[in-house]
Amino acid sequence: VEAMTRGILFGSDLIPARPMADGSLAARELRARSMIRTYRTTASVEGGVAGAGGFVLAAADFPALMAIKVRMLGDVVGAYGWGGDTVRERLFLLHIFHLAFASAKRRPDALAQLERWIAGVDQPEAITEYDWRRFQIEYRDYIDLAKLMQLIPVVGAPIGAVVNWRLVDRLGETAMMACRMRWLANG
Repeated sequence: VEAMTRGILFGSDLIPARPMADGSLAARELRARSMIRTYRTTASVEGGVAGAGGFVLAAADFPALMAIKVRMLGDVVGAYGWGGDTVRERLFLLHIFHLAFASAKRRPDALAQLERWIAGVDQPEAITEYDWRRFQIEYRDYIDLAKLMQLIPVVGAPIGAVVNWRLVDRLGETAMMACRMRWLANG
């Protein structure tokens, strides 16, 4: 998970560098919601196809879904006017990702970390300072059972479609909430 997330967040062009230049918060939220709908549908179709294809395609689902989620995050954050072209901005995406998939027990801590990032406090200067182990364990624990169900013959396709839909929807809603927090904090 760590190597794949690092590669997607920091080694690729999946995150758009051109943020939306102007517009009200309401206009930005409409654009973000539209993007989330598109990515949610894409992820759902991908999950259904992967679930119908058995173990081999289901194994390919994880990196494909991760790429869809990271691309969506970049687009949603870009709708609010921020880009993903610096380490600092990409760490913002990672904080959103972490908050979306943190366990109920760890969610308050993940929210506090996001709030500190928005306030400019305790921000890691380098990607090596990020707590990858905690991120990996929480993300894996969040999606394990659902993705395991996708491997079941016959029912794997609808399960994969629903699971991917929900995972992308959760991430999208969390991203919008985090962007609102940042927007309001920066006045």
